[in-house]
Amino acid sequence: MLLVLLVRLADGSGRCDGRVEVKHQNRWGTVCRFNWDQKDAAVVCKQLGCGSVISAARSKRFVLGSGPIWMDYVGCRGTESALSDCTHRGWGKHYCIHEYDVGVTCTGFVRLVGGDNRCSGRVEINDRDGWKSVCDSHFGAKAADVVCRDLQCGRALSVTRASPSGEGTGPIWDRELQCVGNESTLSSCPMGTPKDQPCTQTSTAAVSCTQFTGFRLVNGSTACMGRVEVEVQGTWGTLCASRWDLLDAHVLCHHLGCGFAVSVPEGGQFGRGTGPVWGDSFHCEGTESSLDQCPVTALGASPCSHENNAAVICSGAEPLPGEILQCAFVAFLLSPGSRQVRLVDGAGRCAGRVEIYYRGQWGTVCDDAWDTADANVVCRQLSCGWAVEAAGSAHFGEGSGHIWLDGVNCSGDETALWNCSAEAWGQHDCGHKEDAGVVCSEFMALRLENSDGCSGRLQVFYNGTWGSVCSNSMTPHTAKLVCKELGCGDGGTREISIFYGRVNGTAWLDHVQCGESNSSFWQCPSDPWELQSCVPQFHELHRWELLLCVTSGPVTLVPWEVTASADREKIRAVGGKDGCSGRVEVWHRGSWGTVCDDSWDMQDAEVACRQLGCGPAVSALAEAAFGEGTGPIWLEQVECRGTEPSLQACWARTGDGGACRHKEDAAVNCLGEWLGLLRLYSRSSISVPVIICIILGLLICLLLALLASSAVETAPGKA
Repeated sequence: MLLVLLVRLADGSGRCDGRVEVKHQNRWGTVCRFNWDQKDAAVVCKQLGCGSVISAARSKRFVLGSGPIWMDYVGCRGTESALSDCTHRGWGKHYCIHEYDVGVTCTGFVRLVGGDNRCSGRVEINDRDGWKSVCDSHFGAKAADVVCRDLQCGRALSVTRASPSGEGTGPIWDRELQCVGNESTLSSCPMGTPKDQPCTQTSTAAVSCTQFTGFRLVNGSTACMGRVEVEVQGTWGTLCASRWDLLDAHVLCHHLGCGFAVSVPEGGQFGRGTGPVWGDSFHCEGTESSLDQCPVTALGASPCSHENNAAVICSGAEPLPGEILQCAFVAFLLSPGSRQVRLVDGAGRCAGRVEIYYRGQWGTVCDDAWDTADANVVCRQLSCGWAVEAAGSAHFGEGSGHIWLDGVNCSGDETALWNCSAEAWGQHDCGHKEDAGVVCSEFMALRLENSDGCSGRLQVFYNGTWGSVCSNSMTPHTAKLVCKELGCGDGGTREISIFYGRVNGTAWLDHVQCGESNSSFWQCPSDPWELQSCVPQFHELHRWELLLCVTSGPVTLVPWEVTASADREKIRAVGGKDGCSGRVEVWHRGSWGTVCDDSWDMQDAEVACRQLGCGPAVSALAEAAFGEGTGPIWLEQVECRGTEPSLQACWARTGDGGACRHKEDAAVNCLGEWLGLLRLYSRSSISVPVIICIILGLLICLLLALLASSAVETAPGKA
């Protein structure tokens, strides 16, 4: 009886595509392509449970192998069950080099289609008659786990019925998959007899997989406290604590049946971990049933040591129904003495209007005396880095309800905003037009630098600065994700621009390696956030990645008259503190008019901000947030994709139908001109003595203000 040796396909797009490798004498080696044909490839596909052959690759499409070349001059009939059953020169006997390593592409037995990536979508099985959808009544959770394992996508996160947009049109698989759950491939599962009951494309199964295959707490005195460990594709490692917070911890406690999170201790309390330290950052809302349902950021993660491991102490309660458990957690968070802070109406979790939960209600903070030291405390409290901007004058729109704090005066070292000196809770002389806001260094945005927004050098906003992305090791899938993220279509191409000379500006990222399992650019692994040199290939030669997106269709002009006049592109922001925030007004037919807020959203605001030359949009505001305009309302129902060169190039309705009033005027807050002002001040020629005089004057004014306020009621941080 012949010994059946292991075979695998390496460095391809998945388990059923890649360079052929066999394991002999406990070492993996390659196969030479001499005499290699479709019959040989068919045996490999069969042995792997990967369906039939698409190609018996005899080219250099796959990365070169290394180590021994085990087989040469392979001769299969096509009926063998394993490649080791086929004839060949003898183990290790060859006249070959790795440039002639052979590869195979198989159809695979299963695939997921119509999802955000290759690890989510409608389940399809390949039999002799082609690809067929699987009826949801013939498919269960155990089969879903096997599908994810087969596709090297981790484990099943959810099993659902395919959405209308993901429904197929072809035949239906009519047999039940009776998986035990521990099979390595779906083709290994027992198959039931064909079912008689009808099944349509409206009741086909869909699966979403996750790379996170397990969670646990270790080294605590009970099972409900300890160091957080996460299993990624079968490998256990510890989780970095750099952005770990109470909401993330609560979701983990809930998932483990340990009640809710009581605290998140500093790293090291539960000892050092072993193995890898995962740098992924979870951003949970607290309502998810497990950590793998939370948004994840991996891009730019800094190296993390075992001294900074995430940890949690759970309440240890017995498992409760979801709603009861959520109520218990909310009651814990909002109990007397428990306070929370958040940023609202920004373009991400690290920018927005500052709001505090106190005595059961969310309220805002007045911008009187609001400065960078105060904003730094908020950013650090939210694990968002440091403050790039301390915004005032309701830069992120006016809040509602209480104004909890006024006259906040932090040293910058406080652990929470309410530990800073301030007026007593709820005592203020402000209106919501003075609500304070923050932009933190961890606020991130993405753009392509050309004016069309869908082509050019890839740039990322981070740490208060736009920086480019180096092309080293960038994968083709990166272009698709960038285009999708920017609303520029589902396709993209990469071009390398090579030129001599120094490159102006910052480069933030290198070695961005997006894979097919990533559904967002921010999930892609890369080198840490830091100033990059892009490592030229040789002296003074620089390589930049240029991306060109394939849009889903041509831009549709707004159905109002199109003129050749340059006036048609005029736009302004009115009522804000600068030209980068305020009520949106456009020029048409010789006069300025406003835009109705019906359907006004961040994509529309993104176009307006770009047209204003004010960078990315931070918030899209409605209901005349910067006051009511006058004159005509030129546009209603604006529908931008976010990539148009101007607001006037978006689809919209003319505003002469009388459906809107000026109390519905749309407005924007853009990231703004403050970066330019900072650069201007940094280059200014103001002399040092003048600066010292200004500072001394401000200090004297501050001292007088402190003396005048000595009789004011004790602030929250001093109580």
